[in-house]
This record gives sequence, C-alpha cells and structure tokens, in this order.
Amino acid sequence: MRERTSRGFLLVVVILGAAAMFFPFLWTLSTSLSSGAGLDATPRLIPDDPSFDAYAELFSGTPFARVILNSLGLAVATTALQLVTSSLAAYAFSRLPFRGSGVVFAVYLATMMVPIQVLIVPLFVQMRDLGLVDTYLGVLLPGVASAFGVFLLRQAMNAVPRELDEAATLDGAGHFRIFATIVLPLIGPALATLAVFAFMSSWNGFLWPLVILRSEELHTLPLALAGLQGQYTTRWDVMMAGSVVSILPMLALYLFAQKYVIQGVASSGIK
Repeated sequence: MRERTSRGFLLVVVILGAAAMFFPFLWTLSTSLSSGAGLDATPRLIPDDPSFDAYAELFSGTPFARVILNSLGLAVATTALQLVTSSLAAYAFSRLPFRGSGVVFAVYLATMMVPIQVLIVPLFVQMRDLGLVDTYLGVLLPGVASAFGVFLLRQAMNAVPRELDEAATLDGAGHFRIFATIVLPLIGPALATLAVFAFMSSWNGFLWPLVILRSEELHTLPLALAGLQGQYTTRWDVMMAGSVVSILPMLALYLFAQKYVIQGVASSGIK
C-alpha cells in the first residue's frame, strides 16, 4: 500500500509538472489562432473562432519566409561544421595521444566557462578587420568549433573498444579509414545529440547576429521576433504566430532525434 501510494503521488507530481511546462506552449498556440487578439482581449485557452489570419498577416506584412530561410541555412551550416570539426578533434584527443594532450584538452574545455558577452567586442573587431560585418559568414565563423562538441564526442569515442582499431590496423587501415568506417558509425547517438544542440544554439542565437548583422534581409528568426514586438505591440496574435513558427522546427527535430539524444547523453557519461 505504501509503495502504491508513493507511485501515485509521484505520478501526480509528474503530471502537474508536465502540465505547467506545456501550458505556455498551449497558450501561445491558442493566442495565435485568436484573430485580432490584443491587450484588451479576454484571455481564452480555447479560442471561440479559430483562425489563421495572424499567420497570413505575419507572412504578408513581414519578410518572415526569408527570415526562416536565413535561420535554417545558418543552423544547418553551423551544425554540419561543428560535426566535422568536433569529430576530428575528438578523434585526435581520443585515439592520437601526444605529450600534453591532457593539458590542452583541459584548457580547451575551460573556454566553455567564458560567456559570449565577454567575447563580443574582440569577435566584432576581428570580423570587421576581415570585412565580414553584415555577412552570413561573419555570423557563421564563431560557431564553427565547439568545445562542448569535442568533449561530448571524445567521451563517446573513449567508449569504443580499441581492439577494433587494432584489428583494422592489422588489415591495413589507416587513421582516416578507422575514423570514417569504424568510430563514426559507433557514436551515432552522440553525433545526433551534438547535431540537436548545435542546431538549437544557432536557431535561437540572438546576441551575436544582433551585433554583426545590419541589413534587415539578413536577419535571423530571433531578430525578427524581437522586431515584431515593436511592429505589432498590441497584436498578440501576430506575435504569438511568429513564436509558434519559431518553435515548430525545433519541436520536429527533437521529436525525430529524441531516442538518439537520450542514448548519446547516457553513453557519453554527461547524464
């Protein structure tokens, strides 16, 4: 009886927690479907007359389609580059030991403690000297490498038996072939985890695009959402429609890669 009571209590707590986390998203969706919802509108969780007028106005009154393509292109490019650079660096730290590798790895991980706000000024000066202000490349370059990605993939590679490397070496395989045909396929969950984190970081990035981009046609989704607050201050339906559009790609990506994310976090030891 005591075990059943504790399980019931735990279930109630989980349900309440899930409802509390899901409620803001439900409210956002409901507001976006309430045509003409403003500051004086009566809040309703379920709209009386659902309408997609706010979405139509969002895409007709603002260059939101271009903004989505900008964010999508930058997020995909950032994710691909981080997967390449992080996997190569992780293989070097995991399979190619050299003198001082532990110190180098520790110093590299220490960069995770430096907030982006501290690096804004030197990064901007560097991009200005390279002539990359107000360009996609200027937004992309600071996110090419990821200390967290190297740490995540190195932990996953350390779990791959080295006997597989030795067997492949006896068959004449070099490091690149071992890396591409043995190690990478075995750390698929960790790669999927890094891909989700990298995509989320780029998709939700606000401060660096705000500093480096000047032209409105180059703006990313977070910048466009901030602009909606000034353009549609009293039109909560349009603002919430933009929020829903920004959430959907991330929700679809996480639902697709959820199994791999859980496996990657568990196998890499950062749980």
